[in-house]
This record gives sequence, structure tokens and C-alpha cells, in this order.
Amino acid sequence: MRQTSGVRGDLRLRPVRPAGWWFDGLLLAAVVALTVALASGHLFGLDRAVADWSDENRPAAARWVAMTLNLLGQGTPLTLLAAGLGVLLAWRLRSVRPLLPPVAGFVLTFFTIGPLKVWTARPAPSASVKEPFLSPEQTLPLFQHDLPVRFAQSYPSGHVANSIVWYGVLALLLAPLVRTLGRTVPPRLVTVVRVVPPAVVFCTTVYLGWHWLTDSVAGLLLGLLLDRLLHRVPWNSLPLPARLHGWARPAEHLD
Repeated sequence: MRQTSGVRGDLRLRPVRPAGWWFDGLLLAAVVALTVALASGHLFGLDRAVADWSDENRPAAARWVAMTLNLLGQGTPLTLLAAGLGVLLAWRLRSVRPLLPPVAGFVLTFFTIGPLKVWTARPAPSASVKEPFLSPEQTLPLFQHDLPVRFAQSYPSGHVANSIVWYGVLALLLAPLVRTLGRTVPPRLVTVVRVVPPAVVFCTTVYLGWHWLTDSVAGLLLGLLLDRLLHRVPWNSLPLPARLHGWARPAEHLD
């Protein structure tokens, strides 16, 4: 029988706001309803109107500003940053537990966002002005599996979903990391870290025409759902292999 560490704590799920699973169910139901609506050909007029407005109101200077701000939602740099903070905090606290949220965040996003993009197979608005040069009407529907995968991965927006998940992980690691320096993080700063970058990414992704409005809404709903799952986990109470010895100790203020 595989032994686990003697560290034991309260294994109950941690509270989130709004409390309860009803909100998670609402988020999931909203993703399903939005997907069904798009699969049935609804909301295309809204998507087209927002994309057309963005195209007509995107001067060069605004485009470059939006492109720069949109870098806040790049999944790979965010993953590496979260992993780096986890390693740093793990070293300072002599505990592997700060590594658990980044690993869980990577697993959750890898097995949800990517597969959904491939399954729904929706082109981006820009697919009419660059490869594969579809007609504007052809860029809107879902389930275009006749297209190469690289041209049909717009729904849901990975930028938006990833930004919500990864800034949530960064906020989770920020408080204990700052405490190792003898300081505390104001709750408002944690809120800013979790809210502002995803909001910026949502707006710039739609404005740049990289995703339809409904792509970003789906990414928002999915990201919030995944974020709530991650913040429910009692990271300091999870049983770990006994071979870790002292490195399985709880990490202060990680939960």
C-alpha cells in the first residue's frame, strides 16, 4: 500500500463566492445554452455587428495599444509565470504545495479549453480576410470540421478563459509569497489582479477581431467555472506521498 504523508487537515472544500454549487451549475448551463444557440444559427447577427463595428473603428494607434494589452492573456507566458512563482514559493516555504495550483490549472485548461475548441470548430472573424479566406457568412457557424484545425479554433476564447484561470492562480500564490517577505497583500490588490487583466483581455480580443463576441462570453463563463473549481481545493490538506517528508508541510496562507 502506498503511504502518504502524515499531514492531515480539513479536507472539506473551501468556500467561494457566491457560495454553493448553484452558481457553478448556472455557469455550465449558460455555456451549454450559448453553444446550442450558436449551433442553431442564433446570435450570428450580434457577432457580425460587433465585429463590423470593431473593423470600422480600429485606427492604427488603437490597434497597437489593444494588441499590447492583449498580451496579458497569453496562456504560455501566464503558465510559466505561475509555475515560476510556485517554484519560488515552494523553495522559500520548503513545501511542494505551492506547486499544486499551477499544475492543477494547467491540467484543467489543457483538458477543457483545447478540446472544446477542436470540437466546436469555429473560425475567427479574421478568417474572411486571411487564410482560409472564407466568405463572411462562412466564418460564423460552429462545427466546421472540414476546415484544418488551425483555422477553426475560435470558440471558446482561450485568451479569456486562460486569463481568468491563471490570474486566479497568481492571486492565490501572491499572498503567501509576499508574506515570506514580511508584508501583506491588500485584498483590493488581489481583486485587481483577478479582475482587471481578464476584463482587458475580453475587450481587446473582441475589438481586434480575433474572436467573436460570443467566443469571449463563452471563454468568460468557462474561465469562471474553472476558477471556482481551483479555489475550492484545500491545497494544504491534500494527502501527499510520504517520501516527500518535510516538503509535504502546509504552505502558510495558501488556502
